Amino acid sequence: MHLRAFVDNIGRRTLNGIAELGYASLLFVECVYWLGAGKFRSQPVRLAAIFRETMNIGVRAIPIASMLCFAVGVMLAIQGIETLKTYGAESKVVIGIALSVTREFSPLIVSILVAGRSGSAIAARIGTMLESQEVDALRVIGINPVRYLAAPLFLGMVIAVPTLTILGDLMGILGGAVYSALELKISLSVYIDQTLASLTVDDIQQGLIKSLVFAVIIVVVGLSNGFQVRGGAEGVGHATTRSVVLSISFIVLADMIFTYLLNR
Repeated sequence: MHLRAFVDNIGRRTLNGIAELGYASLLFVECVYWLGAGKFRSQPVRLAAIFRETMNIGVRAIPIASMLCFAVGVMLAIQGIETLKTYGAESKVVIGIALSVTREFSPLIVSILVAGRSGSAIAARIGTMLESQEVDALRVIGINPVRYLAAPLFLGMVIAVPTLTILGDLMGILGGAVYSALELKISLSVYIDQTLASLTVDDIQQGLIKSLVFAVIIVVVGLSNGFQVRGGAEGVGHATTRSVVLSISFIVLADMIFTYLLNR
């Protein structure tokens, strides 16, 4: 009996997971559809809504994203210098910081920050509107909720996360430069020259590709959890927490896969 219950539970969870993946995929397709075809159906996605969401997701996250990426750059410089001292190659820390920040840490830190800050807000907002029947009211007056609510969030997220990643690249490198200048007595101009010499376009592109995928993960997970809220205020809280946990988990897994594929 215990084995049967265990297998039954695994089966139900698997089916629920597949159903949720299908629902999230449908949301993704609908968002892309309305962004591309909305104007041809006389139902364009409002430009003002896209700007508003980009402002909320991206611009208002600039201070905390800059601070965190700067701190990561300092941390990498500290660890790198201490590790390379063993081999008398402290000056090579510049290359390590440049590659680590642009390829890995900037897109990862920015995406985790946005998942916690905006992914949770998306799930909470959509879930609250669903429970208060505002989403049903939109349908009654002929407004598609995905076009009106989800599509601006989708495009705003896709714009904001890669842009914040570029800012994170700059701040991470700056953090490493400041600490290295103090510890190794390297001038900032020399540090920047070495950084530019060690970086290629592919290094920057790798981080931007990751950030774009992470942005889609965050917004689709937030929207799918928000639109599936049940159970009032408790359900909204559960969906918000679940959105953050799933987003960060999928981001880390996707980062592992992309790092493997892009560095072969």
